[in-house]
Amino acid sequence: MIKFNGVNHLAMATGDMDKTILFWRDLLGMRLVAGLGQPGYRHYFFEISENDLIAFFEWTGVKAVEEKVHGQPVKGPFIFDHVSFGVETEDNLWELKDKLSAAGFEVSDVIDHGFIHSIYAYDPNGIPIEFSYNKEGVDIRRNPAMRDTKPSAITLEGSEPQSDKWQKVERPTPREERRVYPGAGSELFHEKKRGGK
Repeated sequence: MIKFNGVNHLAMATGDMDKTILFWRDLLGMRLVAGLGQPGYRHYFFEISENDLIAFFEWTGVKAVEEKVHGQPVKGPFIFDHVSFGVETEDNLWELKDKLSAAGFEVSDVIDHGFIHSIYAYDPNGIPIEFSYNKEGVDIRRNPAMRDTKPSAITLEGSEPQSDKWQKVERPTPREERRVYPGAGSELFHEKKRGGK
């Protein structure tokens, strides 16, 4: 079975990378670990944790989205509600709440969700963000908890992946046929002779 090691990166968009850097690096304290770019395009990565990053494309003309209440139902085309970042301690949650408030960002009260305590805010791009602390003694990763009063039949099959739900791979790609192609940014990290040298 495939073993995932976190969220490699979330990819967001901004029309103002400098404001984005000020918020994510300087206010929240996430290191700026990579920056790709050329005129009219930038793609920067911030370190959330050892395994997780959040990235931003800067495109001319991108405007901050209208703020939407986290978790509020919507109708019509929709793709993203909010992202939650975990913090190590309850004190970290309160420290973030104070920092956001002092910087002039609207931030919610601390909310008890039973298994996490959370605060809610928005970044300068209007991206709805949550910060969550896992409550001590309640670990839904080790002890999944289904509290839906009307779960579907598929939900009732349990927390473990059901490998018989999808078509099996008939022919895995042999090593000798595997190809990796250069993409945006690869030229910045690979040794490459410039100017034909």
